[in-house]
Amino acid sequence: MMRIYRVALREYLENVKTKGFWIGILLFPVMIWLMVEVPKFLEEKGIPTRHVAIVSRDAEAGELARQRLTLLNRQKVLQALQQHIAEATESQRKEMLEEQEIDAAALLDRLEEGLEQMSQGSAEINPFNPKQLVDIGDLIPDEYLLNDGQWLAMRNLLLNQLPKGSPEFVEPDPRFIEVGLLPGLTDMATDAEIETALRPYLRAEKLYPASGRNVDLFALVLIPENVLSEKEPIRFWSSNLADTDLLDAITDSLTDRVRQMEYDSRGISSSEVKEIAQIRVRSNNFNPNKQEGEEKVGIRDKIRQYAPVGFVYLLWIAIFTVAQMLLNNTIEEKSNRIIEVLLSSVTTNELLLGKVLGVAAVGVTMQLAWIGSMLGILRLKAGPGAEWVVDLLAAVVSPELLIGFIFYFVTGYLFYAFLFAGIGSICNTIKEAQNFMSPMMLILMVPLGTMVFIPNDPNGTIATVMSWVPPWTPFIMMNRMAASPPMGEIVGTGIMLLISVIFVFWMSAKIFRIGVLRTGQPPKFLELLGWLKSSRP
Repeated sequence: MMRIYRVALREYLENVKTKGFWIGILLFPVMIWLMVEVPKFLEEKGIPTRHVAIVSRDAEAGELARQRLTLLNRQKVLQALQQHIAEATESQRKEMLEEQEIDAAALLDRLEEGLEQMSQGSAEINPFNPKQLVDIGDLIPDEYLLNDGQWLAMRNLLLNQLPKGSPEFVEPDPRFIEVGLLPGLTDMATDAEIETALRPYLRAEKLYPASGRNVDLFALVLIPENVLSEKEPIRFWSSNLADTDLLDAITDSLTDRVRQMEYDSRGISSSEVKEIAQIRVRSNNFNPNKQEGEEKVGIRDKIRQYAPVGFVYLLWIAIFTVAQMLLNNTIEEKSNRIIEVLLSSVTTNELLLGKVLGVAAVGVTMQLAWIGSMLGILRLKAGPGAEWVVDLLAAVVSPELLIGFIFYFVTGYLFYAFLFAGIGSICNTIKEAQNFMSPMMLILMVPLGTMVFIPNDPNGTIATVMSWVPPWTPFIMMNRMAASPPMGEIVGTGIMLLISVIFVFWMSAKIFRIGVLRTGQPPKFLELLGWLKSSRP
């Protein structure tokens, strides 16, 4: 055991000393930070204000389109304002949580209550309450935001809730600004004339003159005269095919108006239609696997169902990291004859076990650093809601899940680590190793592609069958653990996986014993079979 420990320690230190290890340690938190900050930056400043030309042959339709511009702009302000208040009152929110002794489980229950209230149309609008986990913008009617007086009153009310000494709220730039037509063009011009005149600006060949300065023209909206009566399509010109928010908003607004007109023509009250549309049939889900009196399925159970996906990805990343390290280290030590020096002090089995355990320690170190940095960045940078997300996830990871995750994680790692070590021992260059690794990567991609599918049918035929395939067993069973698979399958697949690990170790040890001292071309398949039958020490 001491010799295995020394080999593992050497393997660990040799990998920790490399630049790649520290780059991997530091690069992950940078990527997490960018994933958190970049979308926020793009939403606030990265996407410039869009300048739009609107020509409407129908006064009512044109007014509806312009209202949508106002609505989108004020929704953006409201979102920024809510985030500003949340950051300014973060300490108070934490104090409220501590005073009320609200834990993660209670937050899940409150969230479920809030969602149920929303479905009934009775949700309370209170962005300062730590129990309110919904976006205030989702609860405010469009009519409220479009009314100038109500909008200003609400904005001032929210700003008055800021603690003394809070940073001043800087209103973000509007999402859309309407610009007038070019000099010489009027609303009386034909659609073809307007389109021809504005085409160079829509192509970004020229800057558009607007309010004494030149800007990029994002879109041209042409609304026909009979768009409401005859449903004639609007003409939307834009070279940006990805940003469809404006087009969707305008078409939705005009569609709502057309529907109202249709209701009126048929003698149907549009207000009654809205009331009827809000009626929902609610359901209570029950899980027969839960104890009596606790059968009702809540949001905690639903989150718990998808929590294992994170562990599956961690295993996949660990295996991928192991493959690279074991292959590179083994091939390098073969090429510079270090492997022969090591074998003068230890047996091939001890060397194999030491290398696998040493690289495992490196992988554990990296993953602990990644998880710690991710949690830290989420708490510090992603806003007050991120801390709740971390607590909520912690609430749904029960001890029985962790035990299953640890077992399948360790056995899955050992299964592939021994395989990769064996592959590395028969290769002399990275290019040779890639030929052997290609089919292994294809095998690893299969469970990765089932990560979303398995939670939808965790105890179905496909999931059950794949659970008994040793290369896929750790991934599939980890993903199924939240659905409480039959105990017989848990025990059976566990025993089978342990046997598979022992078999792979035996097979890899046989290959490793001969392969690490062999040079020249990689062995053929039949030659490998001969190595497995060999009793050579």
